[in-house]
Amino acid sequence: MALSVDSSWQRWQWRVQDGFLQSPSETTPLLFPEGGRQHYSLTQQRLVFPNNNVFHQDWEKISKKYSSNSIRTTKYTLLTFLPQNLFEQFHRCANLYFLFLVVLNWMPSMEVFHKEITMLPLAIVLFIIMVKDGIEDLRRHRFDKGINCSNVRIYERKQQSYVQKCWKDVRVGDFIQMRCNEIVPADILLLFSSDPSGICHLETANLDGETNLKQRRVVKGFAQQEAQFEPEHFHNTIVCEKPNNHLNKFKGYMEYPDKTRTGFGSECLLLRGCTIRNTEVAVGIVIYTGHETKALLNNSGPRYKRSKIERRINVDIFFCIGLLFLMCLIGAVGYSLWNETFEEHPPFDVPDANGSFLSPALGGFYMFLTMIILLQVLIPISLYVSIELVKIGQVFFLHNDLDLCDEEADWPIQCRALNITEDLGQIQYIFSDKTGTLTENKMVFRRCSIMGNEYCHQENAKRLETPKELDSDSEEWAQYNCLRLPARCAQGPATVRSQGGSRPLRRSQSARVPIQGHFRQKSVGSCETSQPPVAFSSSIEKDVTPDKHLLSKVRDAALWLETLSDRRPAQPSFVSTSSIADFFLALTICNSVMVSTTTEPRQRVTIAPSSKSLGMSLEKIQQLFQRLKLLSLSQSFSSTAPSDTDLGESLGANVPTTDSDERDDASVCNGGYSTDGGYRSSTWEHSDNLGSGSATSMEEMSEAPALGLAKPELCYEAESPDEAALVHAACAYSFTLVSRTPEQVTVRLPQGTCLTFDILCTLGFDSVRKRMSVVVRNPLSKEIVVYTKGADSVIMDLLEDPARGSDVDVENKLKKIRARTQRHLDLYARDGLRTLCIAKKVISEEEFQRWASFRQEAEAALDNREELLMETAQHLENQLTLLGATGIEDRLQEGVPDTIAALREAGIQLWVLTGDKQETAVNIAYSCKLLDQTDTVYSVNTESQETCESILNCALEEIKQLHEPQKPCCTFFGFHLPYKIPSVPPGAAVPAFGLVIDGKTLNTILQGKLEKKFLELTQYCRSVLCCRCTPLQKSMIVKLVRDKLRVMTLSIGDGANDVSMIQAADIGIGISGQEGMQAVMSSDFAISRFRYLKKLLLVHGHWCYSRLARMVVYFFYKNVCYVMLLFWYQFFCGFTGSTMIDYWQMIFFNLFFTSVPPLLFGILDKDVSAETLLALPELYQSGQKCECYNPLTFWITIMDAVYQSLVCFFVPYLTYKDSDIDVFTFGTPINTVSLTTILLHQAMEMKTWTAIHAFIVIGSFLMYFLVSLLYNGVCVTCNSPTNPYWDMQRQLADPIFYLVCFLTPAVALLPRYFFLSVQGTYGKSLIIKAQKIDKLPTDIRNQEIQSWRNKQRPTPVPQGIQPSQHLLPPVTDQSFRTSTTKNSSPHKQKHVEDWVLHGDRDSRLHMTDDLCSRDSSAKFSSGEHLLGSDRTTAAEAYISGQTNRARTPSRSSHRRSQSSLTI
Repeated sequence: MALSVDSSWQRWQWRVQDGFLQSPSETTPLLFPEGGRQHYSLTQQRLVFPNNNVFHQDWEKISKKYSSNSIRTTKYTLLTFLPQNLFEQFHRCANLYFLFLVVLNWMPSMEVFHKEITMLPLAIVLFIIMVKDGIEDLRRHRFDKGINCSNVRIYERKQQSYVQKCWKDVRVGDFIQMRCNEIVPADILLLFSSDPSGICHLETANLDGETNLKQRRVVKGFAQQEAQFEPEHFHNTIVCEKPNNHLNKFKGYMEYPDKTRTGFGSECLLLRGCTIRNTEVAVGIVIYTGHETKALLNNSGPRYKRSKIERRINVDIFFCIGLLFLMCLIGAVGYSLWNETFEEHPPFDVPDANGSFLSPALGGFYMFLTMIILLQVLIPISLYVSIELVKIGQVFFLHNDLDLCDEEADWPIQCRALNITEDLGQIQYIFSDKTGTLTENKMVFRRCSIMGNEYCHQENAKRLETPKELDSDSEEWAQYNCLRLPARCAQGPATVRSQGGSRPLRRSQSARVPIQGHFRQKSVGSCETSQPPVAFSSSIEKDVTPDKHLLSKVRDAALWLETLSDRRPAQPSFVSTSSIADFFLALTICNSVMVSTTTEPRQRVTIAPSSKSLGMSLEKIQQLFQRLKLLSLSQSFSSTAPSDTDLGESLGANVPTTDSDERDDASVCNGGYSTDGGYRSSTWEHSDNLGSGSATSMEEMSEAPALGLAKPELCYEAESPDEAALVHAACAYSFTLVSRTPEQVTVRLPQGTCLTFDILCTLGFDSVRKRMSVVVRNPLSKEIVVYTKGADSVIMDLLEDPARGSDVDVENKLKKIRARTQRHLDLYARDGLRTLCIAKKVISEEEFQRWASFRQEAEAALDNREELLMETAQHLENQLTLLGATGIEDRLQEGVPDTIAALREAGIQLWVLTGDKQETAVNIAYSCKLLDQTDTVYSVNTESQETCESILNCALEEIKQLHEPQKPCCTFFGFHLPYKIPSVPPGAAVPAFGLVIDGKTLNTILQGKLEKKFLELTQYCRSVLCCRCTPLQKSMIVKLVRDKLRVMTLSIGDGANDVSMIQAADIGIGISGQEGMQAVMSSDFAISRFRYLKKLLLVHGHWCYSRLARMVVYFFYKNVCYVMLLFWYQFFCGFTGSTMIDYWQMIFFNLFFTSVPPLLFGILDKDVSAETLLALPELYQSGQKCECYNPLTFWITIMDAVYQSLVCFFVPYLTYKDSDIDVFTFGTPINTVSLTTILLHQAMEMKTWTAIHAFIVIGSFLMYFLVSLLYNGVCVTCNSPTNPYWDMQRQLADPIFYLVCFLTPAVALLPRYFFLSVQGTYGKSLIIKAQKIDKLPTDIRNQEIQSWRNKQRPTPVPQGIQPSQHLLPPVTDQSFRTSTTKNSSPHKQKHVEDWVLHGDRDSRLHMTDDLCSRDSSAKFSSGEHLLGSDRTTAAEAYISGQTNRARTPSRSSHRRSQSSLTI
């Protein structure tokens, strides 16, 4: 269909109306059949016409239907500010309540106070909030104006050039020209880039906080443009999806006039808010504008969370309303009864205009409303304002705590939610991510396995044992780094290593100091000029010390690559050599790492260097090969010990196989200890030294050509730390990634030769496939090779079946390689390493072309595009050949074990939700003290609902026998006699339990309605570890625990996959780590290290809760005590609604006299010092139990307030009972003694006294007398006919007044003082004990704290009770096969058996699952401990362990056995 100038839009409408519009792909059966064509709809898809002379009319018609690019984040305009703000404020029930009182007071028959006086409190509160909202909205308006008026170059069709305009003038279909360091004004489809390869580099820090650059490429077909882009030559239409908030998803196609279509995705879309980097000019067409852009659709605004105290306040306010209703009802009934005592109408009962009087019932109703107005202070309107002010003060001190500030990253704690600070002190469950949260997310290459041979990299392990020495280099090393590259090269590689051998071999030392993490610039204005540092490039990540044995094989493999250019078939002896070369080529190529230089980190290296300039002559290659042969020959003669068997080499060589089961796990290590526990001979050690020296000399020769060029060092910018670690590891073996473009990637080999691979296709990593693939063409062999890396659980299932081959020997060898690689993977996982598998596949040209056509059609599809792309990826990623595996260490953060131990002592349950392998997560759990060596750990791995339910029942029954021993009902003459069951000896601790569960089992639990049993089991476990969890499962677990158990939850994470979990919890904490800022931007609080959680919760959380809870209770007490004075007076004034206190004095009472002390109390009070709170984490449990504010404390406080009001009213009443003083003279001492009592009550509640506290309390008391003297001295006719003129002056001259003011507060506060004294003397509260310890001198206090901790510390489980690992097997339709890790060391295997069993060898507990026993093929090793039908419980094992003699643990007691059952 050709689109003409005049009819294109009409033709599109005609096609939609008649249903003739077909989908982007109509011919391929891979997508859908011809009969199932999907029709286009303007309501579901977006049509974009370009704004040029060809399509101008169509563009004018359709662009009006789309949003403009002007944004408005303000709530109000000048016209809507007042009504809309008042409307929002009156959504609060308290404001509506007081508005109702104002309206009532305006009725003449119910007027209690002056109309203006009643309006004043509400008007002040509304005005303050209105001013605050207005200032905030004004700031937003100025910010919007600055953005909308930003400059951008838009193509103008009349002038046929780019014109400077504002962002608000951008419309859909406009052509936009952007330059380097400019911000993208809208969502733009990239059509041109000044980069020759069609790449545009983006910095997305404004969206997700990630400082590493992203690549965006122009639409296919527009990359090869010699000159500038001409908008007038663009005659295509664009069809894409409707606006949505998926930042990483975008699909559409471009239709040419000749009906051909080209698909594009998110890799071609420039998002609004991103910054153009390293690209001089970029041109694109606008797709989404304004509030339809993906960035603004993701900006949903701040989330409002209600704290637990706030919910408690709302409940208690309803109780206050009930109390108010009761008091008003008593007043109304009393008024009616009192009026009936008069035989005639009293003089104050004024009739209406007709001379009739109100009926008693109607009069009582009016009096009911009048009493509501009179006693309105019972509902504390000032409490809400006070709470907001207190929280602001708490956040201020929290933000300025230097202990929570990361000095290295200059990152203080961020408080993004001001209304839930007190919830920090009531947390009961913590859900934490592992990678980047508990660990550093600094991925360090540790070990690898290639073709079944494991290289343990012992020297690299030694380097990592001293991280502090690596992070803070010596002065000499720093001086060496400051040398220029040629000068350093002149010194030779031998100077790279220190004498001790622990200094790593640094092949590419950066000239700049590496800074880890996202450093925040202090000067915002310099963000455009100063570039952020390269992520994942710290010295501990970059510098990998090669394994000496592997290094020699790598150089042999690199030399072998040269033989491919001769087009000769590979010899059988080079099969392993080729696998090593392919392994490191896969590490170098299969990634999305971008290359930059150290001198200008944002200057991309995209031009591949010439191979000839870096290549070595054939003479040098021949010399190296001769030296390599001599080296291997000398090793073979000098070594008397048998070397490790290379499975890859033995595939083609006729070497007799001597491998046995004991040698299956042989590792190629550099240290003195061999894998079988013995020590290597001296001749072997001598050969190692010789090899090291030869390797060094080879290094000098091979790197000389490259170093002689004095090229700036290359820096690698990766989207994930795993990719960076693998590239750095390959670089350590001189497989160096030199440059990368969308079409090519250049790798420099160890001998200096550069190979440029053509990139045919890249299948990026996603969480569903869990793998990444790159299709390249080998420049030497011209083969099309697919390199794939991914999770071992996925790659192992995609490998080629060895049974398909015809050679039996090759089949056996391949099976053996796979089995040994799997054992190495299990070994890595037990050591806590992150594992990846590397594989390859060679495909023919015809097969690739056929697949590429399917892939292109899938990319052009709009409907079911993700499913089609997934299908094409599965067509390619199968029948793979295993190359090897890698083990990457994610280092544990500093202070994590101590923090977890402290949180556990505080009574907080800690769950770890991770997507890692179970073995890796369990090992990290032991390292960070989440699981203890003495814990009984249950591992549940099953997909069967029935099996899962039975396992949960068995585990619960076994645990309950320890925690809840059964007491049968056996009676003897009416007395209950329990059976004599074995009991735990006194003083012995009950063993703790842990639970390990995977994602598939979680699905079974969530879908099979087993949540109740699962939660019941977790409540007995002190730690729960959920492995292989998806982001959705994380949020579902948090919601399940929060809603079902009704507990306070906290989620902490650092990545985008943790956002849903963070938002689901009561408090979400984001860590500003290596995975961007999405978690931080979605959180309520943001910290930089997990260890800061300790002080944040135990100190600040406790303080915030204690202060605010006691302040809220005090507010209720203050208001009830004061209002009850007015209520008691009604019994003596005929329930007429009169008051004995002046109206202004009542307003001043809450506004000035008693307002500041509670605020100071809520911000600065410290019941226990920070040092004591950190030393005694169990003090945190007071917040979990809501000791400061609960229904009991509320009602006790209300009763105390009622008692104090009785004393404050009746003591002055009885004193002046027979006198002739007037009403206000009677009310003045009542007001004075009540104020004194309330302030003294506040003073008794304060635990911290400073000069500020004394000044505020005494100042409030003196202010009352000062204001009263001034008011009573100048107010002659303020409240006619009764005026308070000179009342205070007369009272101060009366000695009785002083006596009343002294005795009344003493009598009123005596019960509370007595209660506090008894509580402080005999109370068992931990807080009271800690307060006593705080008052002791420092030395004595430390001794008391130590003795406290010794008493609180549980009795350790005797050594006779070894930790047990309960492995609950998965049950499927197929039979089980056991894969238990075998150790080559008999001593270690013996210890594994001892570790699993309880007690001595005679008391072994070997139990089998009755559900699994039906399958005869289910055989378990001796290291497995299963829940059994014979019900040999852990309780019996525990008791038998108590009676048995404790055995001394073996040397390898820190090693734990992991037996797994796989399908």
